[in-house]
Amino acid sequence: LLIGFWFEKNYPDPKQITPREAGLKAFLTTKVGDAFLFLGILYLYSQAGSLSYADTLFNEEFLHHLATTPALPIFGGWSVAAVIGALMFGGAVGKSAQFPLHVWLPDAMEGPTPVSALIHAATMVSAGVYLVARIFPLLHIVVEVEHHNPAMGLIAFIGAFTALFASIIAVAQNDIKRVLAYSTISQLGYMIAALGIGAFVAGAFHLITHAFFKALLFLGSGSVIIGCHHEQDMMEMGGLKNKMPRTFWTFVAGGFALSGFPIITAGFWSKDEILAHAWHEFLHEGVVSWPFFVWLLLTLAAFLTAFYTGRQISLTFLGQPRSHHAEHAHETPNSMTVPLMLLAFFAIFVGFAGVPEEFPVLGPLLGHNWFHGFVGHEYGATPLNWTVLGLSSLLAVGGLFLGWLVYGRKPLAHGEMDPLERAMQKVGLGWLYEAMRRKFYFDELYDATVIGGVIWLADKCFRFDNRWVVDPIVNLAGRAGRLLSDVLGLFDLKVIDGLVDLAGRTGASLSAFSGLVDNVVVDGAVNGTGQVTGWVGARVLRPIQTGKVQNYLLVALITVLALLGLYLVYW
Repeated sequence: LLIGFWFEKNYPDPKQITPREAGLKAFLTTKVGDAFLFLGILYLYSQAGSLSYADTLFNEEFLHHLATTPALPIFGGWSVAAVIGALMFGGAVGKSAQFPLHVWLPDAMEGPTPVSALIHAATMVSAGVYLVARIFPLLHIVVEVEHHNPAMGLIAFIGAFTALFASIIAVAQNDIKRVLAYSTISQLGYMIAALGIGAFVAGAFHLITHAFFKALLFLGSGSVIIGCHHEQDMMEMGGLKNKMPRTFWTFVAGGFALSGFPIITAGFWSKDEILAHAWHEFLHEGVVSWPFFVWLLLTLAAFLTAFYTGRQISLTFLGQPRSHHAEHAHETPNSMTVPLMLLAFFAIFVGFAGVPEEFPVLGPLLGHNWFHGFVGHEYGATPLNWTVLGLSSLLAVGGLFLGWLVYGRKPLAHGEMDPLERAMQKVGLGWLYEAMRRKFYFDELYDATVIGGVIWLADKCFRFDNRWVVDPIVNLAGRAGRLLSDVLGLFDLKVIDGLVDLAGRTGASLSAFSGLVDNVVVDGAVNGTGQVTGWVGARVLRPIQTGKVQNYLLVALITVLALLGLYLVYW
């Protein structure tokens, strides 16, 4: 949401990512890592039945059980503890923008600059490192049991590779905020690598010191952008040292701390401790070992960090203005520069909380190494190593000096090509510089593979659903149902309705016949009986009823004779 704060902002170039798209990209990319984190949490819960720290990561007996229990054969003989640690580290890869899930963080620069300062100093990008630090007991117990942990080797190598990889890309960036974005990715790689080699204290220390000087640098870049009327291209800046003095000196303090300038900056003490632990590990394991490659990658990254910091300071503040915006730049108000001065103070002095006790003058003067005691020095505390201290100091000073030598001693003029790009083109490496500028084409690679693959799969699923299988089956079922409905309708109309109509007509015919029989036969018989009876009464019986006795006697005689005749005939 913060990255996409300016959600209505669009650019004329359709290839340039918008804040809305950058926020979506950050969300989706980190969800890939979150999927691994969720699997690790589920695996841990399946073993412990709880997610409480007291029952799991702070329970030594339970941790020992995980370290001695082999995981499924698919994990190549790793212990359950190592597998859970590696899965949870997947979440850190997404949140802390480690290779290969680093692509979201540079585009997060589309958000407001204070948001960038917050994200890079104290929120999600730090959460991944903090997650690995919190599960460190789970990782370390495997080392105690098996004397090595492949998961920690994986963590260290990914962190060290990311540190170098991001610093190489930062060298070729011209956007002032994107240089710092790749710087953050690189420094997060430092912290991850430190935890991977067991330098728990150094990794946690660098996490804290980095928060101060990286917040300072981002807010300083915001001050520069405001002072230059929202110009972000360093090639269009220059000459801001005198126009924005407070921003310049605080930015230099942050840049020197990022580079690890010796003694007087916080970044020196924390970064030196990481390099010292990597040096110690590779001496213990031998040159042909993964700790050696981790140390080598981190050392090269340290030099490049100082170089691109010197380049950034030189291009932004030194020389003459190279654009109209830089020509009319102005110092920002106190509301922006006072926070810079406060952060500059901490970027220099917070490192003294972790000065080794054996360091001359400062060690005895400051007394007990407060930070080691605060964090818990039993895990991965690193003794002072003068060889590494001298080497890291040389790298910091040499990188800054080389950055000034290339970009500051003879400042660029308006429209002049980057000196490094020009030099690489002369030796036939122009393609490499272009690859660095284009971030080694990872966005294009992911567009062609991951995003293109998802779109291809979505299209095939759409076709499967809409054209090939699902919808055709549904449509066929619909047509079959419609046909069956038509057949049943015809059957109902022609057969069922016909039978009903026939039964109705038959009933009507029977009713008519019954009415006819009733009218003709029944009523005729009744009426005929009545008529016969009336006729007999009128024609036969009534004449007999005369009232004369002789007539009655005659009738009686005739009746008796008739009955006698019948008796004689049928008896």
